[in-house]
Amino acid sequence: MFSKSRINEPGPKAEVEKPKAPEAPMTKPSMDFTPSAPKGKAAVSVLSSDLTVVGNLRTTGDIQVEGTVEGDIRAHLLTVGESATIRGEIVADDIVVNGRVIGRVRGLKVRLTSTARVEGDIIHKTIAIESGAHFEGSVQRQEDPLSTGRAPGAVSSSMRLDLPATSTGDAN
Repeated sequence: MFSKSRINEPGPKAEVEKPKAPEAPMTKPSMDFTPSAPKGKAAVSVLSSDLTVVGNLRTTGDIQVEGTVEGDIRAHLLTVGESATIRGEIVADDIVVNGRVIGRVRGLKVRLTSTARVEGDIIHKTIAIESGAHFEGSVQRQEDPLSTGRAPGAVSSSMRLDLPATSTGDAN
C-alpha cells in the first residue's frame, strides 16, 4: 500500500477542458465610420479669459480669444471676445473684433462690433464697423489683404472713429 515507487500514483491531473466561446469569423475592419465633426471642419480653439499667451499663434482652423495674447495670430476665423486684448498683428480670412486689438489687422472680411477697440491699421477686402466701435488708425482696401506686400491701386485713408453707441439718422 505504501511504496516509494511512483508507478501506482496517478500522473499529473489533466486539465479539464473548458468550453471555448465561439470565435468570430475573421473579417476586414470596416472602413465605414462617422466622424464626430464634418470632414475638414475642426472645432474652434478657445483661449479662456484667465489665459495669457506670450508668443505667436498659427492655425488653419478657427480661434476664439477671450484672454490676452501678446504676439501675432494667424487663423482662418478669428473672434476677439469682449474681454480679450491682443497686442500684435492679426491675420485671418474672417475677423470679428468684440474686444481690444493693439496692432495691425489684415483680413478678407473684418467686422468691428459696437464693443470693439482697435488701435492700428486695418487692411481688408470688406469691412463693417458697427456704431459704438472705437478705431484709431488707417484703413486700406486690398483685393488680397492676406499678402504681405501692398497691392498697386490700394486705397488708403486715415481716420479716427469714435462712433456713438446709437445712431439716429440715416447715412447718405
